[in-house]
Amino acid sequence: MSLETLGWGPDFDLAMSASQSASQSSSASSLVPGRVVRQHRGLLTVQTADRAFLARAAGRLLHQAESAESLPTIGDWVLLQPPSSGDGEALMQVVLSRRSVLKRREAGSEHDGQLIAANVDVVFLVVGLDGNFNPRRIERALTLAWNSGATPVVILSKADLAEDAAARVLEVQALAPGVDVLAVSAKAGLGIEEVRSRLPAGKTGVLLGSSGVGKSTLANRLLDAARLVTQPVREEDDKGRHTTTHRELFVLDQGGLIIDGPGMRELGLWGEDEKVSLAQAFADVFTLAEGCRFNDCGHRNEPGCAVVAAVQAGTLPEERRANFEKLLREQSFSARQTDAAAQRAHKRAERAQTNAGWQRTRTKRRGE
Repeated sequence: MSLETLGWGPDFDLAMSASQSASQSSSASSLVPGRVVRQHRGLLTVQTADRAFLARAAGRLLHQAESAESLPTIGDWVLLQPPSSGDGEALMQVVLSRRSVLKRREAGSEHDGQLIAANVDVVFLVVGLDGNFNPRRIERALTLAWNSGATPVVILSKADLAEDAAARVLEVQALAPGVDVLAVSAKAGLGIEEVRSRLPAGKTGVLLGSSGVGKSTLANRLLDAARLVTQPVREEDDKGRHTTTHRELFVLDQGGLIIDGPGMRELGLWGEDEKVSLAQAFADVFTLAEGCRFNDCGHRNEPGCAVVAAVQAGTLPEERRANFEKLLREQSFSARQTDAAAQRAHKRAERAQTNAGWQRTRTKRRGE
């Protein structure tokens, strides 16, 4: 299998050359490029041009990593040292610069992020039309997708089970202007070619959605074979068992690539650049905010708030305004957690505020 088939491009050629030039190791030129195509509980499979290897991060890579987010994940391109024996583990020595990275706040944590996939071109946000449809969750997922550097596409799955699929498409198009919205039924074959057309040769997509929305069924259809084991959804609550317990990258017949993984109930924002992605996911709110009287308007009850005025006029749903406010607060918290400099600045600001309060108290007491 050629590296180009796996999504290799000129930018990775440059990244590999730069890494080899910067390395002080005499063995750098003997490292082999490959892509992480399977991830299961920390065990990675890397596909090179010649064969696939079970691989683990070398000690040097672990030592130099600034955080867990610097370590290899599904979709990464790495330089590895093949094992001395054919059945041994390869050592990943270098993670090449990423084109994009999709990540979220780790479920159940406020201080750690989790990588979902790297080097993806398209993030397919899969939402079921059989009870899973939630505009607020779509807004959140769009924010994550924009932050990755990839292009989001919303897939409304199980369209054959919905009487109002066309209306749902219009609803999502209204809250996500410029984003492609596809009504798809993997079982009936509806919209499959539209999905395939967004993954030409060498382009990588990732399926993102909660459990039971039909991601694995869609992946199977794209692959034209039941390569992934699908499991039924509990009809009473539309929740599926976790069909996919690992993340895996597949090459499609037309040359594109698709990554499937476990369903995700939590999509917490994570990353210092989320405000940029919020501006894309909530472009209408940001445009309205330019008309607010105050630059630091919180868009709640401040005088002269153009956002609140739009809600009162009925041109902006209150639910969308409230979700924007919620995600904006979450983004600020995320930035403080992920950016050490921001954390230090936040602590300095807190100390300065506290010291200023003490100073005012002392001054007041002296004056009494």
